[in-house]
Amino acid sequence: MATLISPNSPLSHSDFKTTNPRTPTSESTHPLSLLPKCTSLKELKQIQAYSIKAQLHNDTVVITKLINLCTLNPTSSSMDHAHHLFDQIPHPQIFLFNFMARGYARTDTPLRAIVLFVQILCLGLVPDYYTFPSLLKACARAKSLEEGKQLHCLAIKHELSNDMYVSPALINMYTECNDIGSARCTFNRIVEPCVVTYNAMINGYVRDSQPNEALSLFREMQAKNLKPTDVTMLGVISSCALLGALDLGKWIHEYVKDNCFNQYVKVNTALIDMYAKCGSLDDAVSIFENMDARDTQAWSAMIMAYAVHGHGFKAISVFEEMGRALVHPDEITFLGLLYACSHTGLVDEGCRFLHSMSAKYGIIPGIKHYGCVLDLLGRAGQLNDAYKFVEDLPIEPTPILWRTLLAACSSHDNVELGKLVVERIFKMDKSHDGDYVIFSNMCAKAGRWEDVNYIRKLMIDRGVVKAPGCSLIEVNNTVHEFFSGDGTHTEYRELHQALDKLVEELKLVGYNPDTSLVSYPGMDDEEKEAILRYHSEKLAIAFGLLNTPPGTTIRVVKNLRICRDCHSAAKLISFVSGRHLILRDMQRFHHFSDGKCSCGDYW
Repeated sequence: MATLISPNSPLSHSDFKTTNPRTPTSESTHPLSLLPKCTSLKELKQIQAYSIKAQLHNDTVVITKLINLCTLNPTSSSMDHAHHLFDQIPHPQIFLFNFMARGYARTDTPLRAIVLFVQILCLGLVPDYYTFPSLLKACARAKSLEEGKQLHCLAIKHELSNDMYVSPALINMYTECNDIGSARCTFNRIVEPCVVTYNAMINGYVRDSQPNEALSLFREMQAKNLKPTDVTMLGVISSCALLGALDLGKWIHEYVKDNCFNQYVKVNTALIDMYAKCGSLDDAVSIFENMDARDTQAWSAMIMAYAVHGHGFKAISVFEEMGRALVHPDEITFLGLLYACSHTGLVDEGCRFLHSMSAKYGIIPGIKHYGCVLDLLGRAGQLNDAYKFVEDLPIEPTPILWRTLLAACSSHDNVELGKLVVERIFKMDKSHDGDYVIFSNMCAKAGRWEDVNYIRKLMIDRGVVKAPGCSLIEVNNTVHEFFSGDGTHTEYRELHQALDKLVEELKLVGYNPDTSLVSYPGMDDEEKEAILRYHSEKLAIAFGLLNTPPGTTIRVVKNLRICRDCHSAAKLISFVSGRHLILRDMQRFHHFSDGKCSCGDYW
């Protein structure tokens, strides 16, 4: 057996004592005693070879331990070997299959667990409450909703669907497969849902961008005196981040501290992200600086926090500090860096970081990294370079990449290149309303009304409906929602009057509505100005001015990119009101103060 041992192996020659195959193996030389020292598949195979020499290769206990070890930290090779061992067992028990399912659920080929499951059902094996969680996790990983539904039916048949292990796995499977309705139906059927089940549903709502529903479930947990876990808090904190609800987020932060959840690195990381997305960068920095331990995710969250607030150089400084702390970056780290460069105009630095990902750190760039660099070039006005960048990518460009370039063409009024780009998009996806709206507005601004009419006709023919602008503002722990042109709010008359008065004040200090942004032929400037006036972010800001004390910071979250007119108006509102306005749109934060914006009009 000496020839089987690697010189660098932690298993020494003395671990393998020669025994007579005809005599029982002593405890000190039994293969099971060697398994705790096993650190690789190669060493596991050495132990297996030793078990064969000791005539223990048919020992069920030995094979079980070998399969279990293969599936604990599965790789493609270790799962192939585990499957080979499993196939050698004439009459496998269900617990052995459970090991196999657990392993496959963690690999890039999760549906192999389903294939094997069909085979063991044909052998007459009956699944238990350990079987379904792994199989459902495999379906969730593969986004295989139909297979997941079939497993759900089978779990009901075996009266296991309400099991404390199975029901959370069902909910998670449905949410991962974008079927939040079925997830909630599953949750509602549980007579006494436990904390784990609540966690699955809360995080499912977060994944589906339904933060209000997630927070409602958290309040329900409190009413039932169910003690939350760190996983619960991650979902609740993420909900506050999605809403941009700072006051609620601060209350949750106090709850975290009172219940000692701030001992978890992941919870602190979520708080950094929440404060950053709620517009309170100082609070995010404070949490980061007071963390006892920081992992890659915590460093990355701080880098991204600086990035979305337009502090590119600070984001790079944190990355350099991360290197000095000997913490290895990952894909998210570089996403934050590239995002920071994009929103600060650091073209050379961004290109350098993209190159260093693979050259220095062995990280293969993904579609989001390429998108950031494309956005970086586009914002800088290097449209030809950006177009060539997309054409030369080592991966197939997605509609999202082309949309990034289309937005850059719109910002720089390049209609001809925009037309080429939108044609490329329509070859892949004709359903996205933003593509039609952006290109239509570009053509209208250039006076190309035939193209405008053609695009609008395409939208009608294809059933594409423009998504309305929507803005949120939190006042007195209540989140208020406004839509562009909204007349449905209970205080809309007073709100419209206040906004009308505010706009007149703004005109006295230089505000001139940019009616070129309204592309409706035959509409006069007064009608266009009325449309601009009641954009959702202006309504939300006016509501904040009406309902908060003087000097209070106003925070608004918008679902789309802020338009040029609202950006200009917000700068002047900050000047005439003496307020600090923080607006988070779909791309970044804008901090308005004393008539200026933190983005420096580069966004």
